[in-house]
Amino acid sequence: SGINAEYGEVFARYHKYLRLHDFIQKLNVTLKTLEVSIEDPSEELLLETNENYTLVVQTESAVIKAVTVFGAMRGLETFSQLIDTHNYTLPSVEIVDFPRYKFRGFMLDTSRHYLSVPVLKKLITAASWSKLNIFHWHIVDDPSFPYCSTSFPDLCTKGAYSKDHVYSQMDVLEIILFAYRNGIIVVPELDTPGHTLSWGKALPGFLSYCPGKGNIGSDYGPIDPTNENVYPVLKQLFTEIADVFPSDFVHLGGDEVHYKCWRSNQNITDWMSAHNISGNYEALEDYYETRLLKIVNSLNKNYIVWEEIYLHHLNITPETIIHAWLPNWKSVLQNATSEGYRCILSACWYINRISYGEDWRKFYKCDPRSFNTSATYRQQQLVLGGTICMWGEYVDNTNALHRTWPRASAPAERLWGPDYLTEIEFMEPRIEAHRCRMLARGYPAEPTLSRSFCQYEFKWVK
Repeated sequence: SGINAEYGEVFARYHKYLRLHDFIQKLNVTLKTLEVSIEDPSEELLLETNENYTLVVQTESAVIKAVTVFGAMRGLETFSQLIDTHNYTLPSVEIVDFPRYKFRGFMLDTSRHYLSVPVLKKLITAASWSKLNIFHWHIVDDPSFPYCSTSFPDLCTKGAYSKDHVYSQMDVLEIILFAYRNGIIVVPELDTPGHTLSWGKALPGFLSYCPGKGNIGSDYGPIDPTNENVYPVLKQLFTEIADVFPSDFVHLGGDEVHYKCWRSNQNITDWMSAHNISGNYEALEDYYETRLLKIVNSLNKNYIVWEEIYLHHLNITPETIIHAWLPNWKSVLQNATSEGYRCILSACWYINRISYGEDWRKFYKCDPRSFNTSATYRQQQLVLGGTICMWGEYVDNTNALHRTWPRASAPAERLWGPDYLTEIEFMEPRIEAHRCRMLARGYPAEPTLSRSFCQYEFKWVK
């Protein structure tokens, strides 16, 4: 009741899940109705959107109450997870549930290896099953520029691997809408001034020239901050990104800016001398970032940056979100939150780094707010959550699905669940049950335990 008809799709999706393999028909209970009540029919999905819900299951009826449709969506997922598909039982329970962290993200890298739209949609769907709410789309990087910009179409035609390895504007909008209908916000990342080699073919003079000292063995390094022609391009491109992606946030990158290229470029050296910053490459980076942030601020977008921007003491605004990814993340979060910055964590959740065995356990043990046991309550609250990262060096359409899930479910529970829920032995049956549930829904989730089986195994379509 009280819901826009468009969201009938949400309920149809869970109706389908519940009827897979005759789950509902086989239940050894007399449940007759599932009622969903939503207070606010607003369709807006923001970081601050209320995702709380209550779920009451009794002998003949179940009731989900939520403020928003997205809270109801989380409640429907929990209801579906209560069904024991081995003995077909449904417990009588009363659940009051809400996320511990408001920023619960997963990142996919589509530059190093291309991921098709159908694969991206499957990964997004799986993320919604673990109640994640942010898709950090690392859409471009050094190897390729698959995003087809309307402002600079050559970035795509010259920077992508091929015409078949691109995301058209329709593709991007399809992903944004699909994610939205799964309760997930798409946050794009255009990482600059480093990680921009793929931009160079379309934008002559845009990158710093440094023969033999450039990115990934090339003659070109980061964007040339001394080139005035750079900034109108950035303004037009980020204006487009702000228009295409409705998210309040854009990720600006800023990591791994290697100064050796700038250092070897005589034109850059002369410019730095003329501006009284000779030899101070952090000052040069600060000059670039200050101008970029001015552009982004004019677009009324909040932004996220990798931690180097903070570590290099660049001139950032108080609203900046610091994204910690390096091993010394506890120190970064301690210092940044003491200065009033909001932070998110990825350092211990690089799930592209695979190891033999049940490596989800180490992901489960990491908690973003464990950076300092004596941190103040205010500092703790400035840690908004984290992002589970799947970098694309060795991931493409052939293995992205099973390599990501259900391993990502471990940190996903850490981001949603209460802080006292930490015991590995209690997580084992939950993550294995979730894996079996994913198989039953047609998702090729890899094993979580060395010995196990699922009632419904995955079947490849011939």
